[in-house]
Amino acid sequence: MARPAPERGSPAAVNSPAAIPATHSQRPRWVDAPRRAAVWAALRAWYAQARRDLPWRRTHDPYAIVIAELMLQQTQVERVVPKYLAFLERFATWRSLAAAPRAEVVRAWAGLGYNRRAVWLHQLAQVVVDHYEGALPADPAVLAGLPGLGPYTVAAVACFAHGQHVPLVDTNVRRVLGRLFAGLGPLAQREAWALAAWALPPDGAGDWHQALMDLGATICLARRPACAACAVATWCVARPALDGAIWPAGLPRPQRRVAEARETGGYPGSRRYFRGRIVDALRALPPGATLHLAALGSLIKPDYTPAEAPWLRELLVGLVTDGLVEWADGNERCAVRLAEGG
Repeated sequence: MARPAPERGSPAAVNSPAAIPATHSQRPRWVDAPRRAAVWAALRAWYAQARRDLPWRRTHDPYAIVIAELMLQQTQVERVVPKYLAFLERFATWRSLAAAPRAEVVRAWAGLGYNRRAVWLHQLAQVVVDHYEGALPADPAVLAGLPGLGPYTVAAVACFAHGQHVPLVDTNVRRVLGRLFAGLGPLAQREAWALAAWALPPDGAGDWHQALMDLGATICLARRPACAACAVATWCVARPALDGAIWPAGLPRPQRRVAEARETGGYPGSRRYFRGRIVDALRALPPGATLHLAALGSLIKPDYTPAEAPWLRELLVGLVTDGLVEWADGNERCAVRLAEGG
């Protein structure tokens, strides 16, 4: 199951009263300590038998965990596993990643979508090497100020790499905890973090969160949850509404199309689609090679005409701003290549 794109900020405040919306500041609607204790026991027992064997779960190396977490944002696990292993083989440490040309990192990111994540990762490696002697800080407050690390990723590094007892919220955690304790109503982001903090067991935060993610990825699915096979269905507040499935069999499931569009670079014809095609075209060049705008236009759009040059330049300006592409001819701005610098 894919994970959400990063957001700026820190999860450090989720345990403070300010993290709970005013409408729930007295007694959040999910508070039920006996239900929570039963879920703790049942979910942990299920996870001990059903856990997925994923390569990033075999390490506590902060570098490897950051690579996995950034790759997993909006990208399916099956696609991430081979790319994760290949990336670590090519860039084994923060230092080797920081020393690599940006273009090489972007090439290694091919097939994962959301190419700006490669830029953020490269920038993060340079900061870690330049300011922290090649070792990622463990303090969540410091992590929150580093490139590309939003609230979820900060919490994931603290929890999975450093064994810190902190809550975290990704797509699966939010859906599973929401159904278990709050029903089918939508959970605002701050409310989801508050619920995750309240639901956190007194120990074993890492396995707890992995169990929630596995349940959400394999049983408590967004559109067709398998409640009959769920180890915690007995205590699920949403179970009565979920019986019979949320999405009737035989009807189209638009969520799937949306997920595929996110991973493959947007809908055909969209701005993001063409941005992705530009990066893919430049990736296919030998290192350092450039493309003239007219040739690039024809590669990304078979019916491209010179009249569309302003549209193409606008797309390129955005990619240059994002650190993915650079002009190869100075002020002339008639040829481009993948960004080499940092």
